[in-house]
Amino acid sequence: MAQTWEFRLNPSPILAGLAATALLVSSATAQTPAGFQPSADNIRAHVSFLASDLLEGREAGSKGYDIAAGYVASQFAQLGLKPAGQDGTYFQTVPLVAFRPAEEGVFTVRGKDGVAAPLVFGEEVLSGRNAGPRDHKVSAPLVFAGWGVVAPEKKHDDYKGLNVKGKIVVVLTGGPPGFQTEERAFYGNARTKQLAAAKAGAVGVIYVSTPKDEARRPFVEGKRTWRAWSMTWRGPDGKGFEAAPGAPGLGSVSVKGAEKLFAGAPKTFAEVAATADSGKGAVPRFPLTTSLDVTLRTEVKTIQSANVGGLIEGSDPKLKDEVIVLSAHLDHIGVTAPLNGDEINNGALDNAGGIATTLEVARGFREIGKAPRRSVLFLAVTAEEKGLLGAEYFARNPTVPGALVANVNLDMPILTYDFLDVVAFGAERSTLAPAVQRAAQRVGVALSPDPMPEEGLFTRSDHFRFVEVGVPSTFLMTGFQNGGEAKFRGFLKDCYHKPCDDLGQGIDYAAGAKFARINYEIARELADADARPQWNKGDFFGTRFAPAHAIADR
Repeated sequence: MAQTWEFRLNPSPILAGLAATALLVSSATAQTPAGFQPSADNIRAHVSFLASDLLEGREAGSKGYDIAAGYVASQFAQLGLKPAGQDGTYFQTVPLVAFRPAEEGVFTVRGKDGVAAPLVFGEEVLSGRNAGPRDHKVSAPLVFAGWGVVAPEKKHDDYKGLNVKGKIVVVLTGGPPGFQTEERAFYGNARTKQLAAAKAGAVGVIYVSTPKDEARRPFVEGKRTWRAWSMTWRGPDGKGFEAAPGAPGLGSVSVKGAEKLFAGAPKTFAEVAATADSGKGAVPRFPLTTSLDVTLRTEVKTIQSANVGGLIEGSDPKLKDEVIVLSAHLDHIGVTAPLNGDEINNGALDNAGGIATTLEVARGFREIGKAPRRSVLFLAVTAEEKGLLGAEYFARNPTVPGALVANVNLDMPILTYDFLDVVAFGAERSTLAPAVQRAAQRVGVALSPDPMPEEGLFTRSDHFRFVEVGVPSTFLMTGFQNGGEAKFRGFLKDCYHKPCDDLGQGIDYAAGAKFARINYEIARELADADARPQWNKGDFFGTRFAPAHAIADR
């Protein structure tokens, strides 16, 4: 494993071969152009290699991922980027703990009379995944805590007036409908909810679905992946990081199972769910008359993976210590149960396309001949599919000197049509927005607002780990014009996290080159601007995570 991460003067045979591949990939575009023109052929070459069956879906910690990481490092080396990992290499080792349920788990509801009502696994309950004790048993009374959200700035506290100390809280998935969509996504996140539950003294969290939830994502679909490996990064003590160890997520319960939890309660679950799904009125909160016995067994193993970083140092002595980060996740979900005879999830669009874009933008910076004023870091991160872990580890343990001042993240661009617009999730929260707008205009595409605010995408990719350490960030995606909506929704329905996200889905590599051009223009403007990006004054995330930099007038 250690040899995989070495990329110095004596690379391993695999990496040596990859370095040779790098020379071939770029040979057609070795002449410095008058203005940067990304190469569709380069995008094709990168995606074709990274999404090949050879790499078996690039799951973090797998040999296929290691090969992909070596490939990206070889590209950085060929372009002359400075190693931005550990010990003079391109790699930042990310120590991880992988964990999954060892068995189905036992969930038994007990009423006031002590009569037991087991929850049926796969139909009424699915086990939670936690990196804590391998054997976990808890028996406690249940309390329904509504959304399970504590948001002081919204004057919303679902634990106010409830005694949950030593009890298991039952909470709805998602967040209060009255919140702005991205703030709702933040408060609806499991980590945020479990932190609130732990602070209130609960010993575990059960998540319940509503009919509206299950119409969007049928509960039974969870059976296909319930034993998939989850991951967290590993601390110096060798244990997996847990955001809320005192109140783990014990499991998810379906609409059918929730009726058992609410047996004898002041309101039925159907009544509570109707209020939640309507978006009208406050969801009631109250102690339930039932208790829950939970027995979980967890399988745990330690592994490691790596982020890959290459740096172009800034030329301005006053600005070079401010770093613009262009990130994309390199991992995908690997090998899963066969679907239509195929078990390899190649991840061509998710996210070989994003990595290919990053590599092509790096080539643009090198070949255009003008050094940026600020330093620019090109970062391929691991374990995004496991919870944004590589990005979180880097954001908390940066391998480059200076201050991280902006992040532009590329995740799953839908490159199957000639897009006419782009969406920059979260850019409007900071001074990134005008830079993105000008870049889009130079390339001749429109900048569109978030077409799916209900999905809360701003909180669901690697850039959000940079947001959490105060860095203005945006996540760029191809837009819905010119048939883009049908392409995007069709991909989500048919091929997202499935084997058909492969090289046979009609990728438009010219669209990939256009996407690279936009990202080059954005990164170049941010790197050369007189002032670093700032959060807008009063912005929710800026005020929460970087109040000293939430100063820009809108």
